[in-house]
Amino acid sequence: MGRVLAIDYGQKRVGFAVSDPDKIIAQGLDTVHVTQAFDFIQNYISIEQVETIVVGDPKRMDNTQSESARFIEPFVNRLKKAFPTIPIVRIDERFTSKIAFQTMLDGGLKKKERQNKALVDKISATVILQSYLQQLEIEKQRN
Repeated sequence: MGRVLAIDYGQKRVGFAVSDPDKIIAQGLDTVHVTQAFDFIQNYISIEQVETIVVGDPKRMDNTQSESARFIEPFVNRLKKAFPTIPIVRIDERFTSKIAFQTMLDGGLKKKERQNKALVDKISATVILQSYLQQLEIEKQRN
């Protein structure tokens, strides 16, 4: 059984989260500079079995692509070429940063810790992954 790797792709940093092999729990993995993201993924896939890659899909409230989508599309295309056997799924990432920030508040993090953008990106990737895992569970229950 492989893991699901989730990516919150930003213009400066990329947050990563990963599931357990049973695809039940989402866990923050790391945040890296955007220039190191592809190498990070290649390295991770070389040591862990990844069944699916989930990438946040930035949308506006009217469901159209946001401005940042133009940065993500080339990255997703590069992933598809490099890992043709691994499905790549896009998940709506609206509000993930707000949910991540609220999670930090609920977790009792101090103001200084909440200003850590890398932590926000990692938690956002975890939120994206948890959303995907919930979709999998719903589909499983329907069948």
